[in-house]
Amino acid sequence: MTVDRRVFLAALGAAGAGALAQRVAFAQPAGKPIVIGSTLALTGPLAATAMVHKLTGEIYVEDLNKRGGLLGRPVQWLLKDDQSKPDIARTLYEQLITSDKVDLLLGPYATGNILSAMGVAQRHEKMLVHHTFGIPKLAKYDRQFSSWSFGPTPEISTPNLVLDAMASTPHMPKTVAIVTSKFPSLHFVSVGAREVMKKRGVKEVLYLEWDFGNRDFGPIAGRIKEANPDFLWVGAIGLEGNQLIDAMKKIDYVPRNQFYHYPAPGPMLKVPEANNALSVTIFESHPPFTNDPVAAWFVKTFAERAAKAGLPDTSVDTQAAASFSAWQIIEATVTANKSLDDKKLADWLRANRVKTIQGTLRFNGPGNFGDDLSRIKQVQEGKWLVVYPHDWAAPGAKLRAS
Repeated sequence: MTVDRRVFLAALGAAGAGALAQRVAFAQPAGKPIVIGSTLALTGPLAATAMVHKLTGEIYVEDLNKRGGLLGRPVQWLLKDDQSKPDIARTLYEQLITSDKVDLLLGPYATGNILSAMGVAQRHEKMLVHHTFGIPKLAKYDRQFSSWSFGPTPEISTPNLVLDAMASTPHMPKTVAIVTSKFPSLHFVSVGAREVMKKRGVKEVLYLEWDFGNRDFGPIAGRIKEANPDFLWVGAIGLEGNQLIDAMKKIDYVPRNQFYHYPAPGPMLKVPEANNALSVTIFESHPPFTNDPVAAWFVKTFAERAAKAGLPDTSVDTQAAASFSAWQIIEATVTANKSLDDKKLADWLRANRVKTIQGTLRFNGPGNFGDDLSRIKQVQEGKWLVVYPHDWAAPGAKLRAS
């Protein structure tokens, strides 16, 4: 065993880490594979982000098998394409359980698809670990667990965190425009942001919604320019943020301060008008996050593999970190219990904590959600840098506001 592997092993899991560390050497896994089944949006409008989750899973499973697999057996990831459609995800999870007879389940990408998978898991009493479910109040099943650490009420905690960050500068906004996609999780948090802004004395001067899949942002840009807020809140996913910025550029308007909830991180970095834009994150590829040896290893490995795969962004941020954490949760839980029994694993997770690259997670809060570990990041000279809270900020980075 190399020194790096010992460090990797010692950092993995929480209660599960002790059991893992007892291995003196990594034996070659043998026997019948443990099959973990899931879907991802390999095609359709969510495919660009889902490819990040696909690459992350491939990296994790490959390394896991190098480290001896699970319970001494090799791990196989059975992945199917849900085409970005919740109804197809539902059908495929039925297949994974009833026809493919997978041992464990991993959730798909995006709230709607996860909700479909959750319903199937509940009917069959299977544990479901998932990574991108954005509406915690809908998570009613007691054997589902989220690896995205934004707490049980992101519709309250996320906008409060954004305003706390702004309040740390001399430029706390007095007016806000809130524009949002009707994509479920984005709309949910943006509606919550309206209430938070009102309670904290920030006057709403514009509220607009658009259908997910919209490509014409010209009229929305015009309304934003007319309102001319101190702060622009954008509930956008993927390239929607870039499309709105481009539409505002065409009418010679750049917001004084702007926030994008789930942007496509790589493409947004390439737009000069996005400089100083804010977003929310659970992980970025810089210290102090990369002080964790597992995180540093993953950041390096992901960058190499993402570049080879031609992904537009080779940095690890929220999506890849949440995905990696989901695999860490599965590994730590199976290892600690020496079992694949869904009830036993779920009971253990609700009673224990698991160390991940984004922090130590607990699952004993409402809907099995724990602490909100979100941070605020900002585009600064072509890089995403965490700027708030200060103890998680990139070295030398401070929030810029105007």
